Amino acid sequence: MKSSLFITFILFFTTVSAVKEYLFKKCSQSGFCHRNRHFAQAVESDPEYQSPYSIDVSSLSFADDSITGIVKKVHGLVDVDFPFKISVIEGNFRFQLDEKLNSDVVDTVKHVNKQRYNETETFAFKQNVAYHPLTGDQLEDKLVLKYGDDHQVELEFYPIRFSFLYQNKVQLTVNDKQFLNLEHRRKEREGSTSELLSQETSFDMFQDSFADSSKDTLPLGPESMAIDFNFINFTHVYGIPEHADSLLLKHTRSKDKEPYRLYNVDIFEYDLDSRLAMYGSIPFLLGIKSEVTVGVYWINSADTYIDIEYSSSNTLSHWMSENGLLDFIIIIEPTPYDANSQYGKISGNAALPALFSLGYHQCRWNYNDQKDVLEVHKKFDTYKIPYDTIWLDIEYTDEKKYFTWKKEAFPNPGKMMQKLDQTGRNLVVIIDPHLKDGYSVSEEFITKKLVMKDNSNQAFYGHCWPGKSVWIDTTNPDATPAWAGHFAWKSPFLAQAANVHIWNDMNEPSVFSGPETVAPKDNIHFNNWEHRSVHNLYGMSYHQATYNAMKARLKHSNRQRPFVLTRSYFTGSQRTAAMWTGDNMSKWSYLQASIPMVLTHNIVNMPFSGADVGGFFGDPSSELLTRWYQTGLFYPFFRGHAHIDSPRREPWVPGEPYTSIIRDAIKLRYVLLPVFYTGFYHASETGRPVMKPMFYDALDDTNTYKIDDQFMVGDSGILAKPITEKGGNVSSIYIPQGQIYYDFFNGEISSQVFTSGYVERPVELTDIPMLLKGGSIIPLKTRYRRSSKLMKNDPYTLVIALDENGQAKGDLYIDDGESFSYQNGEKSYIGFQAVSEGISASVSVSEEFSRQIESVTVEKIVIVGVKGEISAVIIEQEGKKWNGKVSEKDSVTTIKNPKVKINSDWEIKFEYKQGVDHDEL
Repeated sequence: MKSSLFITFILFFTTVSAVKEYLFKKCSQSGFCHRNRHFAQAVESDPEYQSPYSIDVSSLSFADDSITGIVKKVHGLVDVDFPFKISVIEGNFRFQLDEKLNSDVVDTVKHVNKQRYNETETFAFKQNVAYHPLTGDQLEDKLVLKYGDDHQVELEFYPIRFSFLYQNKVQLTVNDKQFLNLEHRRKEREGSTSELLSQETSFDMFQDSFADSSKDTLPLGPESMAIDFNFINFTHVYGIPEHADSLLLKHTRSKDKEPYRLYNVDIFEYDLDSRLAMYGSIPFLLGIKSEVTVGVYWINSADTYIDIEYSSSNTLSHWMSENGLLDFIIIIEPTPYDANSQYGKISGNAALPALFSLGYHQCRWNYNDQKDVLEVHKKFDTYKIPYDTIWLDIEYTDEKKYFTWKKEAFPNPGKMMQKLDQTGRNLVVIIDPHLKDGYSVSEEFITKKLVMKDNSNQAFYGHCWPGKSVWIDTTNPDATPAWAGHFAWKSPFLAQAANVHIWNDMNEPSVFSGPETVAPKDNIHFNNWEHRSVHNLYGMSYHQATYNAMKARLKHSNRQRPFVLTRSYFTGSQRTAAMWTGDNMSKWSYLQASIPMVLTHNIVNMPFSGADVGGFFGDPSSELLTRWYQTGLFYPFFRGHAHIDSPRREPWVPGEPYTSIIRDAIKLRYVLLPVFYTGFYHASETGRPVMKPMFYDALDDTNTYKIDDQFMVGDSGILAKPITEKGGNVSSIYIPQGQIYYDFFNGEISSQVFTSGYVERPVELTDIPMLLKGGSIIPLKTRYRRSSKLMKNDPYTLVIALDENGQAKGDLYIDDGESFSYQNGEKSYIGFQAVSEGISASVSVSEEFSRQIESVTVEKIVIVGVKGEISAVIIEQEGKKWNGKVSEKDSVTTIKNPKVKINSDWEIKFEYKQGVDHDEL
């Protein structure tokens, strides 16, 4: 066994250690990308180019909610039909194009589904999406289609061209550059290259010449598709994670630059400022300008490249996928908030997470044994540092066999979980999709034919952490109940504990012996689909199966919401998992890069995201570790993690003064938990980001469009710009035009006001630069508790920052934080409002939940921006009135212990000292 593991480790570290770009294809080495980039460049340089594609007018057929027809590809001896369908999905335009099968081409192919892959939406979309009516006119040379109130699209028959109008202005054109290229299926035979246009190249049409994947067969030959999307009068585009890159996407359309690649890989110690593929793929691109936001949603789970080209006024994106359908949805809305909402109506919004999962998570590869876990757990209390979850990496298992424990290290895991549960703490254990060959679980899935197969239709074997392994095929619907059986409530593995949750890693899927560190593309999945067709959604299918298994398990407890962390993900993953940015490094540059990476995930509706605090690889300096905690407290997913070879770095390890500063950062996260939980409520309802770029609330200020080192926390009004430079001693925060902010450094409000432009001030290592926007009300919980569960009945503090008109608003969402009872109305939503005359709360709450929170009160209200001096406050709730205590210091007004309960409406009226003109307040 040791010999086998040693070989595995040698294989892994000699092939994927320290960046290894040679392991991953560049566009010039990828057959379909090379061909499509070449084609686009040739078309652009050829003024005589005549597209072979046209819409067959005679094929058009109209129904109430769709239009169907044929795109014909005709040149020389080539005559291929591509059936298409136009529809309106949840109020957004959708275009789907398939290929009519040629039996002469595909009949001799064995083991492979001959259709173009058409099931991406099964995984990517939420259930029961709605299709809406589509109206329009057929003219001589085009279709003019209308949908919604302000949306229109003109589809020209030849050359094919889409023009999308919003409020009577063209916002997007599709195939304007005539980059449409549909590689029809064909056999490799003498003369097959004669089917090519003069603008095409035959590079790797029938084989893969890239050394690492040269054994990968192409049974169906070339089958890629590509098309261009031109954003009219847009100069800023965002999205398409995952990449270790800036928030604003970069210009890539030149010979010396790489396009952005969406292909889920296990990329070890990834480079920064890179368009290389990473662990996840969300094919959603957003163009932003002041009056409108345009989204391109590409429904394809195969290997995909996207080129970006900025011009003086427009932005061109060129999308290229290896196979599948040409399937895209266009979202055009007034603001990015509206675009997120529309995307969420199709792909689903983020799940409302269990409250504990928003607390601090402590992890490393690996905590040695049961004693080590409980000693770390105890030290958090010794140092009075709150935390919610401790994690176990792969070493807890018996010889890397998942669903087992290493008995000598973890003799009684149930007792360990009970000990954690006494103070509301949780355990997360890792379970990956590779199953060690020759043990009961892998044998079960092989017998049931629920594993990924090789290109000969036999169980696929590769190498990962256990050595020789098989991979569960979670694209097979029968795999989910079989997988769930291993998480059963009465299974000995998880000991009937309700405080244990799951980490899905290596689910790209990572295959140490595979091409580009993943499974061969010609492997076979359920329904005989090639892996090349489902690759980017495989990781999502796996974490969804885990989520469903855990949901079934936890229905036996009162804590029903599973927490699942995934490394690999796809559009739709937000419905069931959190993600993190993978194997980062303990360097300042990776701390800096983490902010735009997390922001990018938030703008494509994957808000539950974060980066390993401290960096996975390496040994951060005490200063870097401290600054990383001060940044990480704002990540929606907040976890410290480290490599097995990294020295211990729990918060107390660096010693003073660092331990106290780190403790203060973690405590601030817990103070802000009501803000984060309310932010996740909005994300689950409408797709709003939990950590959002500045431009969301400043669309008229284009200075914000390139800012990716400061951000807002949901809709709270909190603006943060953590220090991410070594020796950083100056904070410089940009305030958008027309907005005012108050000093909120370290979460302590002061009356100092800042307006448009840059605000600079000196900082110490203890400082976390923060501001609070005028017009905001935020709810806080300021008492130290050991975990979020123990904060349940703690009172709230309201911080109110009035705007220039003496007004503010905010909100608070509450439920039990752990069950699905909120879906049955057991929840509370509270809207706060402040005007010059006073403050009020409007409470929407069920009768049952009102009783549960009856003892929870507001213990303090802090106000900045009051014009005049408040002499008295009169409080009213549930028909009763009483006087409150008010004080003022340094222009900060405090109402102490107003004694209002959080479960019903209340109102506080102000009385001012004489001489104040109330009409001016």
